[in-house]
Amino acid sequence: MLKQIELQLSPEAAETPDILSEEIRKLVGNYTGFIIRRKSLDARKRNVLIRMLVDVYINEALPENGFQLQPQLVSDKRKVVIAGAGPAGLFAAIKLLELGIKPIIIERGKDVRERRRDLALITRQQIMNPESNYCFGEGGAGTYSDGKLYTRSSKRGDSQRILNIFHKFGAEANILYEAHPHIGTNRLPAIITRIREYILEHGGEVLFNTKLTGIVSENNQVKAVELNHSEQLETSTLILATGHSARDIFELLHSQNIYIEAKPYALGVRIEHPQKVIDGIQYHCDVRGNFLPAASYSLVDQQQGRGVFSFCMCPGGIIAPAATAPGEIVVNGWSPSKRNNPFANSGVVVSVGEEDFKPFAEHGPLAGLRFQQSVERDSFVAGGNSLKAPAQRVSDFVNGQLSKDIPPNSYLPGTVSADLMQLLPAEIGRRLQGAILNFGKKMKGYLHPEAVLLSSESRTSSPVKIPREKDTLQHIYMKGLYPCGEGAGYAGGIVSAAMDGERVAEALAIGG
Repeated sequence: MLKQIELQLSPEAAETPDILSEEIRKLVGNYTGFIIRRKSLDARKRNVLIRMLVDVYINEALPENGFQLQPQLVSDKRKVVIAGAGPAGLFAAIKLLELGIKPIIIERGKDVRERRRDLALITRQQIMNPESNYCFGEGGAGTYSDGKLYTRSSKRGDSQRILNIFHKFGAEANILYEAHPHIGTNRLPAIITRIREYILEHGGEVLFNTKLTGIVSENNQVKAVELNHSEQLETSTLILATGHSARDIFELLHSQNIYIEAKPYALGVRIEHPQKVIDGIQYHCDVRGNFLPAASYSLVDQQQGRGVFSFCMCPGGIIAPAATAPGEIVVNGWSPSKRNNPFANSGVVVSVGEEDFKPFAEHGPLAGLRFQQSVERDSFVAGGNSLKAPAQRVSDFVNGQLSKDIPPNSYLPGTVSADLMQLLPAEIGRRLQGAILNFGKKMKGYLHPEAVLLSSESRTSSPVKIPREKDTLQHIYMKGLYPCGEGAGYAGGIVSAAMDGERVAEALAIGG
């Protein structure tokens, strides 16, 4: 017999198997086994609770995990080219294998192992490879910037399937039931490697250091793709899954008169606190208990008609340099699986759109991209024409004064004291200032003297949308071109990008 129960437990009880088993036994008596279906943390009151939804099996064996992939051997089957080995591209390839279609993934960057060396050069020597960095390379931006799997995009596909696939390739089982699942930058590379090996094992191809430099078409039908400016690969179908930072792809599409649009996004700064400060605020304690995870937060405010919100919150995390071209400063955050670093960071960003893009209107659909570039370049100059990030204590930012020094933080290239209100566009700075003051009222202690702001947090989502047909998911004017994932404007994170990749794969299979 199956009985589903809800539990409210202390963190220690939830994390100690013997205690958890006894709590279940109190409710149902003797049982065969149980499966956790949902687990979340409730810190609204002083005594933190763990809420769990559990399937308990009484006098019958636990069912086996029924999830299975059903790939076909596709070595000699119809070929589809996928540009980009991020979650959209990889999961499109996984789905194509099940549909009997051969995926050929072309990736401008390197595999995860080689890519790691380039990341070390960025942080230690400030040497940035435009083709291999925090955004470009096998696994995409998420591989080395956290691996958060939370999504609100359940209507776009089967998010549980995506989690099951990650689990199949090595992610821990807790991602299947945690309210905010997270893999961690230290574990994702091995998972991505296994996915690549699976694709190759079943007849797909993965080509690294292979950049899409042209789309050959005839009568608005894809005929081939140009690679590295030197060769062509014939194909009638191209899945474009190049991510939100592949500016050269947006430039390429625009230069070839393939229709694109400017898209609103969000831009601002990254804030970092000592993790113990956030723990104290959220858990109402001086010292976080051994059974509690590093605390996180989510904040939203309205300032002069625009949303200001926290973004990509990384408890126990690190701030990383995420630019993709020389002369730019972009900061992003990530956490290891244990989230055990001494700092907590989050983006704090303001919605931007057509009004902000007006000074760049001559660039048409690239106006939002040019605005984004201008902020990143200004930050680079303010950082001393280096990867040092312009920074300011939060208390100084809200009081309108330059910081005499910058507190210890996790950004390894270093920081330079700067007046962020003068550096950022006025419409952004004023709204950030007002929102951060309000966040301080919502979270007593948020305006901590050791909290610091770094600029610029500018790659929240794509500044360009590549429109596609509602039913076929093809580009609205180019047959055989399937814009996909974050870079096309149809996803916002690992899981939603993966779901979109699978949707596109199914659509093109039906469309022939």
